[in-house]
This record gives sequence, C-alpha cells and structure tokens, in this order.
Amino acid sequence: MNTRRTLAIVAAALIASVSLGAAGASAAPPTETDATSVVHWNEVAANTLVAIPGPNGGAPPAYQINMGITQGAVYDAVNAIGPKKYEPYLLKQRFGTKASVDAAVATAAYEVLTALVSTAPEIAAFPARTTLLASLSTQYMTSLDAIADDSFKRQGIAAGHAAAEAMLQARADDGRFGPSQWVRDPRPGHWSPLLNAAGQEILDPTPWVGGVEPFLVESAAQFRSAPPLALDSPEYAAEYNQVLSLGRATGSTRTPEQTYIAKWWQWPPILAWNDVARQLITQNDLSGADAARLLALQNLSGADAAITCWSDKYYYDFWRPWNAILRAGEDGNEATAADAGWVALITAPYPDHPSGHNCLDGAHAAVLRMFFGDVVPGGFHMTSTSGLLAAGEPRERTFQTFSQPLSELIDARIWAGLHFRHPDVEGQRLGVNVAQYGAAHYFQPVGR
Repeated sequence: MNTRRTLAIVAAALIASVSLGAAGASAAPPTETDATSVVHWNEVAANTLVAIPGPNGGAPPAYQINMGITQGAVYDAVNAIGPKKYEPYLLKQRFGTKASVDAAVATAAYEVLTALVSTAPEIAAFPARTTLLASLSTQYMTSLDAIADDSFKRQGIAAGHAAAEAMLQARADDGRFGPSQWVRDPRPGHWSPLLNAAGQEILDPTPWVGGVEPFLVESAAQFRSAPPLALDSPEYAAEYNQVLSLGRATGSTRTPEQTYIAKWWQWPPILAWNDVARQLITQNDLSGADAARLLALQNLSGADAAITCWSDKYYYDFWRPWNAILRAGEDGNEATAADAGWVALITAPYPDHPSGHNCLDGAHAAVLRMFFGDVVPGGFHMTSTSGLLAAGEPRERTFQTFSQPLSELIDARIWAGLHFRHPDVEGQRLGVNVAQYGAAHYFQPVGR
C-alpha cells in the first residue's frame, strides 16, 4: 500500500468520526464555571502518572489506563452538579446547581490520583512515591483554599468524592497487573525479545494491558486490527525492504531531518495529546462541563485503544523488523534478504503489530478532531520529552491540522526501524474505531 493511499484511508476514517465539534459544545446550556480547574487537574494528572516507574504502571499503555480512570471520574464529578447535561459514565447521584465545580474537580482528581499512586505495586523501585503523594496533597489544599468555605464547597467535595469512589470501585479487580499475555513461539513471523548487555531478555514492563477490562468498548477483541501481512507476500517484501533501508541505526537512507523526526516522536502520546487538548480547551473557551467531557472521551478512548492494541500485539505476536531482518532466510519470501548486521535506530520490548504509538495517537486525535475539526486556526504546538534528542535540537513543533502529525508518525516509526508500515496504519485505524464507538455510545447530550 503506497503512502498516499495509506494516509487517505486513515484520514477518511477520521472524517467519518461522530461529530462533537465546537459548535455542538457551544450549544450546551450556559454555565458559570469555566474550564480552569479541569485543565489544571488534567495537567497535574499527566505529570503525576508519568512519574510512576514503567513496570508499576507508568509505561505508556498503563499510563493511558490511569489517565482514563482519572478523567472519567472528573467528568462524572462535573456532570453530577446541577441539571444533567450529558449521560453520566458511572455516577448516577445528583448534586445541587450551586455546588462548587472547582471543588468537585479537585476532589475527584486528587482522590483517584492518590489511590493510583498509593496502590501502584513496587515491581520496580519507586523512591518518588512519597514525594508524589505529598505534592498531590499540597496541590489539593491549594485548590480548596481558593474556594469560599461554604456549603457549596462542601457539596462540590461530596460530588468529587462520590465520582472518585464510583470509579475506583468499578476498576477494582479489572485485570490491571494481571498475568502476562505473551506466549513464546519460536516459529518464523513471531516476536522474540532482544537481550541486554548482561544477556537477559528485555521484556514488556506491562504485558498484562491487553487483559484489562475495557472502559467503553465491549471487549478487547471488538475492534481487532487486520492481521499482519503474509510473510511470503509481495506486500510484506515491499515493507520489509523499506524498513531495511530506512530504519537501520547506521548506513540508513534516512535524511538527517527524518532521523530527527524519528527521535522526536519517542515520547508518551498521553503527554502530547492531553497538552494539545488543554491548549484547545483554553483557546476555544470551553466550559468546565464540555472540557471534562472532551478529556474523558479522549482518555477513555485512549485507554481502550491501549487495551485493544496490547491484546492484538500478543494475539498476533508478529515479529519486529530486527527479528525479521536477521531471520529473513526463514520467511519463505524470495524478495527478502537477511542482513546479520542490521540494528534498528530505536527498539521496543513487545511485538510489532499493531503499533502502540499509532493506536494511542489515532484515538486521541480522532476525539480532538470530533470537537475542533481537522484544521486548527493558529495551529497547536507539541513539545517532545524524548530523551533521544541532542542538545539544541528543537523540541517544540507546530502543526496546523491533526492530519499532519498522524501522517508523519506513520513514517517516523519506519524511519526509527520500529515497525513495518502495515502495523502503523492498522494502529491508527484501531484508535479511530475505538474513539468512534466511544463517542457514539457514551457522554451523550441529555434532552437535546
């Protein structure tokens, strides 16, 4: 499949998304509460959860699940106050019209985040746990201190507590930190882990993600991606030879700009797209209720995209380019040739298909596009936290449409040597499918 056709398919899928645009958001009943608190606690959540060590729940797919849990609770807390604007996610209880939305947001986020940090298993050393909890407590007290101490504040706290409690109860025993989904298979076409300097296998820090109960979709298999290309097919050979040439660490046909972009994208999509959401919420003056709805749909869709994606990864167990290129003599394809010295620019410790980054980016961008359209007046910026960038290389970049970063990411993962093209395309398609389903079945307006 050529690049233009690939991008056209992904773009068409995004355009088909259920429309929840800014016009729809502005049609909501007037509200006196802006999105300041919602935006602030989304940023607190993103910065807190990314600080959890990878095996303990901080690796991107688990991090995304934690963000979904947090933003789902914040949405229910805001939505429970006053006349019902949207269908609740979990919380059916109602609170007075004058209850403090700011107190509700702060309480829901604080209680969920405290629970997630406190209960994260110490699979890896977690020396920052105490500091993170202290920081959350300080930020919560600061938020509450800024609110008049009256009955409306207390009602808001009660709404936030009820939302957090409902979410935490719903996610008890949901499969997080369960058994690994990987079954070792030595046959050609199947993934095998790389070894570290000590000769130990480098394994997925969160191989349980595909076994977690989804939030919005019916099952992790509901939107299973199309299978990997057949090893003996000409399509596979074309993608093999593309990554063989472009994705190697040294001697690649990549341009310096392509190398920079490949490294630039090596950071958590959850950080990237929540930051973009905060920018656009502020620029478009969304209310607290509409901002909470956007962030809930975005992060719960992202969570289900991660769950579905990791289920697919271990269902297909497809080999990475560095497995395939060293073992090309076993693939039964005359158009592929092995290269024993081939090393990828960037590696990852789990199977190839579908691309995890693209699954998450596809879901996040699909939701943002539902709310704001593809073209963003004035654009939006993304600031990479990649540890692979050299000093002086630009970290902040500006995009004018959501199509631009999605298109670039497909190529970037090939330039990195991380993926064949098909898993990238299928990853974005998976994310879009999950987001569309979430938008069609949850967070619906009431009485309009």
